Amino acid sequence: MTRRSTDQGWTLIELLVVVTLIMLLASISLVQYRNTIVSAKEATLKSQLFIMRDAIDQYYADKGKYPESLQTLVTEQYLRSVPLDPFTESNDSWQTVAADPEPGAATVSTGIFDVKSGSDKNALDGSRYADWHP
Repeated sequence: MTRRSTDQGWTLIELLVVVTLIMLLASISLVQYRNTIVSAKEATLKSQLFIMRDAIDQYYADKGKYPESLQTLVTEQYLRSVPLDPFTESNDSWQTVAADPEPGAATVSTGIFDVKSGSDKNALDGSRYADWHP
């Protein structure tokens, strides 16, 4: 029995080209997947910062003073709970910014004016998560 030329298998070079293309496509897909996960975490962080800052503003509008802590917002039902920072995966890592004392105010405690992420990582655009403002 003789072999026909159409029954021959793949050559080594053809196999190497196919494997190289598959690896290239897989590596591109992996980078896109990782960036998609980071983008989702960034969107979550922006949303949580907006919600907490809005709760701080509502508290100030209602009480005429800033809350003493984020837990005060939960206790007084301005928030259901302090959310998790998606990058530190903790609700204790939020960095609060104290309000400036009002002139002539007798109290030393001014409350929190703003909240920032406790993460030391950089965003996809190169900015630091801890520096994000509304």
